[in-house]
Amino acid sequence: MSKSLFDKIWDCHIVKKLENGIDVIYIDRHYIHEVTSPQAFIELKKRNFSIFRPEKIIATADHNVPTKNQNLPVSNPLSRKQINFLTDNCRNFGIKLYQLGNKNNGIVHVIGPELGYTLPGMTIVCGDSHTSTHGAFGTIAFGIGTSQVTMVMASQCLLLSKPKQMRIQLDGNLRVGVTPKDIILYIISKLGVDSGIGHFIEYSGSVIRKMSMEGRMTICNMSIEMGAKGGLIAPDEITLDYIKKCKNYGLKKLGNKMMNHYKSLITDKEFVFDKEYVFNVNKIEPMITYGTNPGMAIKISESIPKQNADKKSLKYMGFYPGESLIGKKINYIFIGSCTNSRIEDLRIVASVTKGKKKASNVYVMIVPGSNQVIEQAKKEGLDKIFKSCGFDFRQPGCSACLGMNEDKIPSEEYCISTSNRNFEGRQGPGVKTLLVSPLTAAIIAIKGKIVDVNKYIINEKIYNIN
Repeated sequence: MSKSLFDKIWDCHIVKKLENGIDVIYIDRHYIHEVTSPQAFIELKKRNFSIFRPEKIIATADHNVPTKNQNLPVSNPLSRKQINFLTDNCRNFGIKLYQLGNKNNGIVHVIGPELGYTLPGMTIVCGDSHTSTHGAFGTIAFGIGTSQVTMVMASQCLLLSKPKQMRIQLDGNLRVGVTPKDIILYIISKLGVDSGIGHFIEYSGSVIRKMSMEGRMTICNMSIEMGAKGGLIAPDEITLDYIKKCKNYGLKKLGNKMMNHYKSLITDKEFVFDKEYVFNVNKIEPMITYGTNPGMAIKISESIPKQNADKKSLKYMGFYPGESLIGKKINYIFIGSCTNSRIEDLRIVASVTKGKKKASNVYVMIVPGSNQVIEQAKKEGLDKIFKSCGFDFRQPGCSACLGMNEDKIPSEEYCISTSNRNFEGRQGPGVKTLLVSPLTAAIIAIKGKIVDVNKYIINEKIYNIN
């Protein structure tokens, strides 16, 4: 019987089959952070449960943390309480914690891969919807609720129904200036935010095979924005080369038998998916959202669609059908989040902005995904480029991706953001978020307004944005 990549991982993790299509699935890696874990710890203590396998859990503080002066005591009472609670519980239960200030601290979906804790063939969960990021390594990775966090802590298993499966194949040649962020925004705009409901998505095709791990993580990260349970990509030499360079865990602890297992993690040719889509990427251009969900996206050179206009969303954003976004003044730019805060993203921004100054009207916040990213950025001199441009280069955290911490955008302002969601109030009450790639964000930062990015790109390394 032919199997998909998803099937092969799922079947290897079935502990027991129950009635009504429910499987007991073993979880290899559990990531936790300071916001969604407290209730689980409280429930464990209430029931007098211990943690079954604490060595399988990796913790970090990232969601509700300051991204400046992390060496000082946390001033926000709620943030301080959450961080202290996580620290105490990790100490009491013997869980590995990369706490605030640790040299390996950062966003959970950034540090997991870069430290080598995310490995092909795993099942991975976290109390965060963008756990799908880890699917880029050939894993079944998805977000879970608080009660499920408790269940995994107590048993290292979950009760799950097997989802349907979708494949999205990407072929063709990318235009200059088109990034993985543009690809996934384009796909969501074409298929819709509900197209993946009930499905796990496998991404394939020549474009994926050429893509870096950072790019693959961006693609898988936003699978959830299609309503999917998660996304995954078959591991290959690019995957293994990335893991071999990981600082801590990685492949150095694994033998040839495991390496051969990784190479078997591919979908059989005969397998038939429940849904399948093929995209030619030649048609994709730099993208930008104009509404209040990631599916409301257009090529930056296009105007807002007139047909089937979402009046409520456009009213919130202050736009109208048929309007072009070109020329719109932008005062705030956020470059960061678990979608686009890795070293590759920062290199792109630096290549665009080197030797230039930001527009006088715009405040640009760059928040790296981890302290490791910061360390690498400093080695390459990227921090100096950002400082010279007038950007605010901060410390790691989820930051302005969500309106939970101190890094909120002022109400009623437009914010060009490299994050994953543009919901109403996502970056603060009344904030109007427009999602773009790091490349597009960098060009807008220099111009101080939305521009047709296509007109400023000469080739892959030269950007005519004077």
